[in-house]
Amino acid sequence: MSSALFPFSAVVGQDDLRLALLLNAVSPAVGGVLVRGEKGTAKSTAVRALSAVLPEVDVVPGCRFSCAPAVPDPACPDGPHEPGPGTVRPARMVELPVGASEDRLVGALDIERALADGVKAFEPGLLAAAHRGILYVDEVNLLHDHLVDSLLDAAAMGSCHIEREGVSVRHAARFLLVGTMNPEEGELRPQLLDRFGLTVEVAASREPEQRVEVVRRRLAYEDDPAAFAARWAGDEAEVRAGVVAARALLPKVRLGDSALLMIAAVCAGFEVDGMRADIVMARTAAALAAWAGRTAVLKEDVRQAALLALPHRRRRNPFDAPGLDEARLDEILDGFADDEPEPEPDPEPDPDPGPEGPEGPDDNGGGPDGGGVPPQGGPDAPEEAHEPADADAAPGTDTDSPAPAPQPAAGQGGDAPEQAAVRAAEPFRTKMFSVPGLGEGASGRRSRARTAHGRTTGAQRPRGQLTKLHLAATLHAAAPHQKARGRSGRGLVVRKDDLRQATREGREGNLVLFVVDASGSMAARQRMGAVKGAVLSLLLDAYQRRDKVGLITFRGSGADLALPPTSSVDAAAVRLERLPTGGRTPLAAGLLKAREVLRIERLRDPSRRPLLVVVTDGRATSAGALAGDARGLAARSARLLAADGVASVVVDCESGPVRLGLAGALAAELGGPAVTLEGLRADALAGLVKNVRTAAMSPSSSHTNRRAA
Repeated sequence: MSSALFPFSAVVGQDDLRLALLLNAVSPAVGGVLVRGEKGTAKSTAVRALSAVLPEVDVVPGCRFSCAPAVPDPACPDGPHEPGPGTVRPARMVELPVGASEDRLVGALDIERALADGVKAFEPGLLAAAHRGILYVDEVNLLHDHLVDSLLDAAAMGSCHIEREGVSVRHAARFLLVGTMNPEEGELRPQLLDRFGLTVEVAASREPEQRVEVVRRRLAYEDDPAAFAARWAGDEAEVRAGVVAARALLPKVRLGDSALLMIAAVCAGFEVDGMRADIVMARTAAALAAWAGRTAVLKEDVRQAALLALPHRRRRNPFDAPGLDEARLDEILDGFADDEPEPEPDPEPDPDPGPEGPEGPDDNGGGPDGGGVPPQGGPDAPEEAHEPADADAAPGTDTDSPAPAPQPAAGQGGDAPEQAAVRAAEPFRTKMFSVPGLGEGASGRRSRARTAHGRTTGAQRPRGQLTKLHLAATLHAAAPHQKARGRSGRGLVVRKDDLRQATREGREGNLVLFVVDASGSMAARQRMGAVKGAVLSLLLDAYQRRDKVGLITFRGSGADLALPPTSSVDAAAVRLERLPTGGRTPLAAGLLKAREVLRIERLRDPSRRPLLVVVTDGRATSAGALAGDARGLAARSARLLAADGVASVVVDCESGPVRLGLAGALAAELGGPAVTLEGLRADALAGLVKNVRTAAMSPSSSHTNRRAA
């Protein structure tokens, strides 16, 4: 079967996506593209298809770091390079897997050869392979923090610097960064988000004819990839020629004062942080003019540049959906004259060529339209991309009650009837709660864990390939055998069995499961707004610490899994904002629902430890579908969670001069602390790190926990 890629020019629709990729092909200094959208919207297909329309690259023969023959890198590890003709090869599209190791990304030193043979043998990583090409990260929002840090360093410096075991290696790493992500699976770190020059929201077409054409082309491609690619070869060549022509025209495009003033006014009007947005908009507008075959930047270029470069830069917190108010954009631009010609072109070149510079990745072609005028109009996808999250606002099912939990009878049992959702109060910085013990879960920023990164705590024999050498332990293991190995010189005779892997301790991300009381006793509008603000603050903390989150609500006659455990913290914020209140308080149902969810998640991801956050005033006025006293059932349910070893914290929402202390009693049953809404703020005790204590366990279960730690 042929390995031909799906042709770039055969992608149906997705005008903004294709345009953003093309603009980076014309001007790599734009800074890359972040593609956001629901699954099944051809994000990866379009990006991978880009490699087939990129112009070829001239490289030094035999150089593993893709040096340009005209201007080779003087610090290239394979250098110095003698002057001479280069070798032409296709531009590379390098993919970074989400689960890749740091050594795979930045390169690795062959430790065994370095110790045994005294040879400094360096194996380049993916950053070296992507130099002067494209580095593509699918599901970039799921990338581990240590890989994100390395990407940020390389993107900022245009080079990769490795310092390990006394060996220093530096090589150029200028690449076009392209990432795709599904926002439902979690958001991107702000530092990395800002490194993408442009962002595009994509969504599946709602037009039946276009959807039919998508299916038709995909089936034809799968039936015979080579024949399908041959059918589109002419369009691909036209796209490639258009990119080459635009790149040749780009140095002649001038940004006059009028265009620069429009760019500055737009960035100031939308209150974006820093100056990177202005620079990216300027480069994008110039690339748009070159792609259209013009040397003058028009107002329409500035407008389109704003729609691509600003949506992801105007977010004020992780729960703000990216997007741009087009009416506000038009209002700002209406204050400028339409498309005035430039009286005198500015002879000076672009003062900031960016980290990719003139050696940036080589470029890709145009869309299937084949025209020189890019599609205008802003991306409407931000709202559509969040439709799946909105449509299933209550996907959970009520397994603890025969009656649907979201529909309690008005005024049932004397409690308040259901009330409309109220807005959350402003979020604040919260104290940090962590799970006790030492885990081995996914890297994050909450609880102590054995990780690949962090402070060194010991050494062990390597399990598989050696990645982090513990030099002192290795020398200590080899020292007693030097006489038997016939050592005669100053060098130490080291064998493979002597090598020791460093064990490190860092932080892990946890599963933070929120159980929120939405009953009538919580329904006072000011009180519920404060409660939602507290939960929103805890969600923000979970986002910053790279946790998974889930949301359970209980009221009326049962509990509802409003959001199954997910990495999309902003989806939890949406569910919380729409949360109605009213009815009785089935506290036991909420706790039992939490126990069931945690049991299932323990099977799915056993290494991720849970943290249960119960937000309630502690009242229990309904047994739901269970038989017995409501308060007694709640206490027994809490003890079951404690016996499971679940770390818990209770946020006490009781207010008023007279307090019953029911939330505190619940916390005692759960074996965790209780904290009031006022005491939840981090500024109450700056820098407090509060370990959540598990319940008093039997000696056997305590022994099990110690052994696991």
